[in-house]
Amino acid sequence: MKTAAGFALLLGLSLFAALTFYEGAGDVAKAFASVGFGGAFALAALRLAQTFLSSFAWRALLSRPRPRAWLVARLRWVRESVNNLLPVAQIGGDVLGARLLRNGGVPGGLASASVIGDLLAQTATQVVFTLLGVFFLVDSGAGSDLAFAVVIGLVMMAPALTGFWLAPRLLSMGWIDRLAAYVERGAGWALVSGLPALREGLDGVLRRRSGLAAALAIHMGIWFLGVFEIWLALYLLGDPRSFAIALTIESLGHAVRAAGFLIPGAWGIQEGGFIALCAAFGIGSPTAIALSLTKRIPDFVCGAPGLWVWRKMEGSNLRDVFFGQKFSAREESHGL
Repeated sequence: MKTAAGFALLLGLSLFAALTFYEGAGDVAKAFASVGFGGAFALAALRLAQTFLSSFAWRALLSRPRPRAWLVARLRWVRESVNNLLPVAQIGGDVLGARLLRNGGVPGGLASASVIGDLLAQTATQVVFTLLGVFFLVDSGAGSDLAFAVVIGLVMMAPALTGFWLAPRLLSMGWIDRLAAYVERGAGWALVSGLPALREGLDGVLRRRSGLAAALAIHMGIWFLGVFEIWLALYLLGDPRSFAIALTIESLGHAVRAAGFLIPGAWGIQEGGFIALCAAFGIGSPTAIALSLTKRIPDFVCGAPGLWVWRKMEGSNLRDVFFGQKFSAREESHGL
């Protein structure tokens, strides 16, 4: 798995390098440099605000007494940092977040169920947000060539959304227990004992309508807050555009990124998508690549401290985590 992730990352970085040199590395560097340290700080502050707001959506799904808001905020920070910076699947940080939440005193079944519910709310609102971007794209009369990429992104999100809704029903089926027992006997993972708790936790999360509604509302607001990243970045790059254009690029950019989920960080895929999206509005390719890179600034500026927070919470060295020694040993937690 690590070899495959490493190969995918290398492939993505190669695609990114090829696009950059093809479109003009000097032009890309010049545009990117115009962001400046002040602009980078502002972009990072916007991303950090989104991360901490999303922690309130996650916390709303937990039953009372809820863990402290600061604990959930730190865990959400860790989730985002792992997903953005480490060569793992996009849900790797979410699995880790559930385990750390359990270590913080929340029952394992509820901790895992809350993460699933949070991902459900995030994915559902992203579909709405993407459809809004499609509307603005069609309304502008541009971008017919982007239809294929957008459809792929939506298709990638639809099974995830359906799976989240079906999860409680699937987990109630007896064959799931039998399959888990088979895996447990073969791999030694304690799965069966965690399924009833996970079932109970999911049922509670999805039945708590007020918490689910709050999570949906917060995540929807966060998507719109993310539009300001694009709007501000375009301004800093010297090519200011309207909020509607920024919304279209942000929403469809996420859809394109979803289509490239197999490549860590969607390197190359995101840049190619931004080139196509920006071309629909007359934005040059060097600026488009620089715009994609500005989206990655907060990934590193916010993500690096997030990994340090993870190290402190784990009580282990990140070198051990990267090479899978302590991390794999701890992954035998029930209900995750």
